[in-house]
Amino acid sequence: MNLYTALRAAWPATLDETAILTDEGLHYTWRDLERGAAMLAHVLERSRRASKTPMVVAAHVDKSVEALMLYLATLRAGAVFLPLNPAYRAAELDYFVQDAQPTVLVCRSQDLDWVTPLAAHRRVGHLFTLNDDRSGSLLVHAAQQPDEHEPAVCGSDELAAILYTSGTTGRSKGAMLTHGNLLSNARTLLRHWDWRQDDCLIHALPIFHIHGLFVACHCALLSGTPMRWLARFDAPSVLAHMHAHDAPQATVFMGVPTMYGRLLADEALHARTVAHMRLFVSGSAPLLPAASEAFTQRTGHTILERYGMSETGMLCSNPCRPVDGRRLIGSVGPALPGVQVRIVDDAGQACPLEGVGHVEVRGPNVFRGYLRMPDKTAEAFTADGWFRTGDVGRLDAEGYVHLVGRAKDLVISGGFNVYPAEIESLIDKLPGVLESAVIGLPHPDFGEGVVGIVVTRGGVELDEVDMIAQLKALIAGYKVPKRLFFVDDLPRNAMGKVQKNVLRERHQHCFDKA
Repeated sequence: MNLYTALRAAWPATLDETAILTDEGLHYTWRDLERGAAMLAHVLERSRRASKTPMVVAAHVDKSVEALMLYLATLRAGAVFLPLNPAYRAAELDYFVQDAQPTVLVCRSQDLDWVTPLAAHRRVGHLFTLNDDRSGSLLVHAAQQPDEHEPAVCGSDELAAILYTSGTTGRSKGAMLTHGNLLSNARTLLRHWDWRQDDCLIHALPIFHIHGLFVACHCALLSGTPMRWLARFDAPSVLAHMHAHDAPQATVFMGVPTMYGRLLADEALHARTVAHMRLFVSGSAPLLPAASEAFTQRTGHTILERYGMSETGMLCSNPCRPVDGRRLIGSVGPALPGVQVRIVDDAGQACPLEGVGHVEVRGPNVFRGYLRMPDKTAEAFTADGWFRTGDVGRLDAEGYVHLVGRAKDLVISGGFNVYPAEIESLIDKLPGVLESAVIGLPHPDFGEGVVGIVVTRGGVELDEVDMIAQLKALIAGYKVPKRLFFVDDLPRNAMGKVQKNVLRERHQHCFDKA
């Protein structure tokens, strides 16, 4: 079944009810979403090339309801959606466009001057603009199209989206997700999180990654419940939506640990503010136990932690209903229904309970493979069909999963993945740098802060502020190191590998508050 058809079937019988209320006070009805997706689907179909391969639609745009409509239209047209962080600069965007080969690329008007030559060089068939103020050439074209459209018929194993992920070395990989992958995971979450007809989601996440687009939006759209839509996270605004008494009344909030830290820093957070709230969910990065405990003390709510990946959707979740078990702080909960999780040692043998090993999973939510990377796809799966997550964890006697580390030193800062090898390669190219190592260290706001350890050439004196400014011109802001430290050499083991654990120990307190 086309994922769009499944989502649409859950919407209220009367489409004139509010589907989305924005922080600007705009009300979008379910009929608005239906008509907007139909008109945009016609634009996409007119852009389709005569090719046997699925049409890819790349969206390098800011968060907006119209951007969500573009996603729905892509599904409706039977095309493949590629969401991209609008913070990406030219070199980053060029790689994704070259690799995914989209037929349609949608960008912000403000980026058109540098995206146009990039799109021409990579032979993108159609380039449109879309802005967060409901302007852009895409909407101009859509306004000329019919507002009725027959959704394409898609099999559950047909491609619906590509999400780029990566290890700490090598090229970024495009995870291919099918209609069946996304639909099965969304249906499981609705049941497991006890989604109700009178729920309303506060949506303050970006929509260029799995958390905001697939977990949050799919839950609301597949249950036919409304969203209070914030263009970006702002603690006072989120708290105001939680406390608001007008319809639709908020009941669910999904966020990353950084967001919960900022809510805790706001004096307006207390039990009365969240009296109407039913569920708080946290993911994308580990939630510090101290933050979880402080949130419970302030609000009376225990945050539900869960675990997922771009390649798999959600894998584990703490229980929502008391009858299903307790929410265990520091754990991501048991495997979701229909998902299997196992912990194995380096030889691939099952670890005993509480034994630390590699986390492997399988289920209908697990992706089809990496785009144009058959070797990487083969490496990612075991001979008996389990996906190697690259995470390290343990399983307790109650079946709860405890993540204790991440393979290959992935850094998660503010909920966003940062891959050290990418940042190291850029630092190493700067004048006066011999080599570098990038690590993540505990940060009171972002969970982990990106830090670079730099070895200078021949005693050259380098300026930390100047180097950070140079990096800001090359990559998205969340990837830029918040601190750089200059050293004579890097610690290595007998095999010559840099001992990043030693570097973390040396600098672990660099973000401690005075």
